[in-house]
Amino acid sequence: MKRIERPLAAYLSRAALLGALLAPMSLAPSLAIAAERTGEASHGGHAGGADHDEDDDHGKGPNGGEVTQAGGMEIESLLSEAGGKPRLKLWAMLDEKPLASGNLKATGTLLRPNGERVRITFSNVDGTLQSDQVIAEPHYFSLEIDVIAARENKQAKVTVVRREGLIELNDEQIKTAGLKLDTAGPSTLQTTLPFPGEIKFNEDRTAHVVPRLNGIVESVPAALGQQVKTGEVLAVIASTALADLRSEYMAAQRRAALASTVYKRERTLWQEKVSAEQDFLQARAAMEEAHITLQNAKQKLAAIGADSSPTQQLGRLELRAPFDGMVIQKHITLGESITEATTVFTLSDLRTVWVEFQIAAKDLESVQVGKKVEVSSAAFSGKAVGTIAYVGALVGQQTRTATARISLENPNMAWRPGIFVTVAVVVSETNSGITVSSDAIQTVENSPAVFIAVPDGFIAQPVILGKSTNNRVEIIRGLTPGVKYVAANSFILKSELGKASAEHAH
Repeated sequence: MKRIERPLAAYLSRAALLGALLAPMSLAPSLAIAAERTGEASHGGHAGGADHDEDDDHGKGPNGGEVTQAGGMEIESLLSEAGGKPRLKLWAMLDEKPLASGNLKATGTLLRPNGERVRITFSNVDGTLQSDQVIAEPHYFSLEIDVIAARENKQAKVTVVRREGLIELNDEQIKTAGLKLDTAGPSTLQTTLPFPGEIKFNEDRTAHVVPRLNGIVESVPAALGQQVKTGEVLAVIASTALADLRSEYMAAQRRAALASTVYKRERTLWQEKVSAEQDFLQARAAMEEAHITLQNAKQKLAAIGADSSPTQQLGRLELRAPFDGMVIQKHITLGESITEATTVFTLSDLRTVWVEFQIAAKDLESVQVGKKVEVSSAAFSGKAVGTIAYVGALVGQQTRTATARISLENPNMAWRPGIFVTVAVVVSETNSGITVSSDAIQTVENSPAVFIAVPDGFIAQPVILGKSTNNRVEIIRGLTPGVKYVAANSFILKSELGKASAEHAH
């Protein structure tokens, strides 16, 4: 990854350019790319295998590296890129005299902001202690090193810090740029098949209300689109047929009551041996017939949903809602004459809806009852999850497809029948150690990278990608669980990094 040079003139020029570019975004002050303690001004940049180290804020050694006083020694460190393989070189001095590298031993721990910890060892190469491991980019790290000079009985602890490629942003600028942070961690990657679908009424919770008797409409309390409760009156109809049925019921009540009285009298007379048993048996049969007739009349009223209460007007027929729902169709007006089979209302409970979509024959093996799905629509940002409840047993002769159906919970009534949707059927699931949002992946220097959060800003972290789904990508190498990264609008940081690379020599 390229280093970013920061001489004063270039810094001022960059600040002016960024201020003009980002003024419409109200980022104040402008974004700044930091390349702290890189030392390009003193060491000829970061190109073509040149060595580089810290800037003039720290002491410089005879080899051009940073000098740290520790343990009674002076330790000089330099990050060298000779041969295109960055390695850290160390020299030690005591009383301003160099110590032989063969007398020195050093080990260290490299700490990166992506959570990576690497043990670093050093060997004597051409009179210099050099790291056995290549210090890969990005060169934003902290390297804690233990140096031992055995003959002099000296020991030192030094820390080498690099802050190359830092994109400086404060909290206000992060908010203004719309950067969304997330945490890298394990998740389940899902492989999906998309299908176009449509929201339909749940036919199991949709009713076509008919009056069941001829009549004249007296009132219509229910309005189109109204939410009604179970048993709520939708309309009132005056029906002569209902008056006849209620009259028949009332007459049957009286006959049953009279037959019961006669039966009780005949039973008493028979028990007292005043009348013959035949009279008693005839009275009992007449009572049973009367009760059967009464039950028949009552069932007729119940079959049409009419109240058998004697306080009601005989011809008053009340149409009531069979369940909670919305009036989605209304074909009834005041004073209208309607027949018993006329559909006057259509009522649907929209708390659940169906999603129907067509499956080609080649996908029938993957799309089965019980499979998880995610439903989304271009009409709004909401998404819903469900399972496939039905897959048609037949393939249409014309379309060569089968119909599949999902029963979808719809508590907020957002999924209205008629909306076109995309149904993503989950055909496989894989547990992954580390995943990030798909929008987080950017291409930096022809390789995938994720911008991770560090103190005062962000850096581009190279990654190796694994499996991917519609919105998640597996990270095989480059991140550890718990690392904060930019999950949305990371292209803004890529743009800033690209402009910085164009402005500064590499």
